[in-house]
Amino acid sequence: MKRYIHILVMLFLAAGLLPACRNLLEENPKDQVFVENYFQTSNDAVAAVNSIYAILNSTSSPPTFGGVYHSSYWVVAGLASDDMENRQAGNPDLDQLETFTFKPVNSFLYDIWRNAYKGISNANFAIEGIPRVEMDEGLKNRLLGEAHFLRGMLYFDLVRLFGDIPLVLSLNAELTPARTPAAQVYDQILQDLQFAKQNLPASYSAGEGLGRATLGAANALAAKVHLTLGSWQECIDHCQAVISSGNYGLWEDFAEVFRLANENGKESVFNIGFGTANNTISFWEVGQFNVRLLPRELSGEIPGVNAQGWQVATQFLYDSYDPQDRRREVTLLTTIHNTDGSTTTVEPHIQKYWDRIGEPAAGNTDNDFPYLRYSDVLLMYAEALNELNNGPTAEAYQAINSVRKRARFNGTEELPILPDLSGLSYQGFKDALLQERQWEFVAEGQRWFDLVRFGRLEEQVPKAKPGVQPQPFHNLFPVPQEEIDLNPNLLPQNPGY
Repeated sequence: MKRYIHILVMLFLAAGLLPACRNLLEENPKDQVFVENYFQTSNDAVAAVNSIYAILNSTSSPPTFGGVYHSSYWVVAGLASDDMENRQAGNPDLDQLETFTFKPVNSFLYDIWRNAYKGISNANFAIEGIPRVEMDEGLKNRLLGEAHFLRGMLYFDLVRLFGDIPLVLSLNAELTPARTPAAQVYDQILQDLQFAKQNLPASYSAGEGLGRATLGAANALAAKVHLTLGSWQECIDHCQAVISSGNYGLWEDFAEVFRLANENGKESVFNIGFGTANNTISFWEVGQFNVRLLPRELSGEIPGVNAQGWQVATQFLYDSYDPQDRRREVTLLTTIHNTDGSTTTVEPHIQKYWDRIGEPAAGNTDNDFPYLRYSDVLLMYAEALNELNNGPTAEAYQAINSVRKRARFNGTEELPILPDLSGLSYQGFKDALLQERQWEFVAEGQRWFDLVRFGRLEEQVPKAKPGVQPQPFHNLFPVPQEEIDLNPNLLPQNPGY
């Protein structure tokens, strides 16, 4: 695998994603990018870490389209659940995700796999090379903390999606690595996050660290890892570390979460950045949320708008909201006000990423992808407390009720809806949590993972999609066949595929 990693990093550097790049496509072997000849200055170290962030969001080398979180990860997690349906005609891979008929050959699953491993490769490159640089030790340790955080994050999503996966931690790894048991992958993720917690800052100076990992992000991600593993006390401890830090909070109005002016604000624990971070970062690109999610009929309101409506919300999701829940109004669009004064009714489309003030033309957007929000930390905290104590505690109620209270605010006043929860059994509180998470995190790449963690995938999907019936083996996705063809050591395939 060593040669692949070197070529991969060389391509990303040469593509201009790293500001300190040299002419890296020269045929002369002495100019090829290896750890030994690349890392010379602190700028090289920063550039190496930036190359990991780049793969999260920006367009990768053909034939992939966008990075891990650009238009694959959250689309897969939405379609393979009760949240979203596909309307992109002529794309059977998306139809198969919606109907749980997907096979090992699926371009969206393959994009996630190979882009995640590109990011992991670049993280390994940075982790091995940065210690060689003579530079400020504080900056060096911070950069290493970022690389470990990002590697842990990518492995976390891969192991949740695919189960046993190759665990590659060195540039000298085998070219065709075998799959590693999931438990060992999780151990490594927690080791990476422990390193990140020890070396990441709680915050950055103004304009310095937009979109970069922080101590709070490492604690929040560790909480989610422990929640997935059923390590309730550890999850609680990490959530408390985020909550007690004083660095995060809920916006009073749910609509404020997705305002461009509030990116990386108090509710953002970790975002996947799009746009240019106020012209401070060169490798981010626009996101495709609005292109995919807003209805084509919007052209009657905004002529020439780039809205395709490729993925829509299920009617089941729309109907599950209290009509006055602020989240339904902000998240979903069903009425278009045309320029001629008429209105057009459409099936529920997802509009939460459209900042009508900051980007009135809609279409491509600078809006970030919210990978970890503070409301997620609160709901994880409530979930772990309920599990640990076999029923909700006062702290668990306080956490979930703070999220519900925010949903009662309509932008002007708090409405008499969504009353505070109380007096629930263990199962009743768990059911309420799953529902609250659905209302809160539409199109944020959460729903499939939540349904699997709660053991409710087979039960919930048919309610939204009559005739669609997931099976137990759908708790994992298949390892991409393209990778197995290149590396038979990835066999056996996940059961059911």
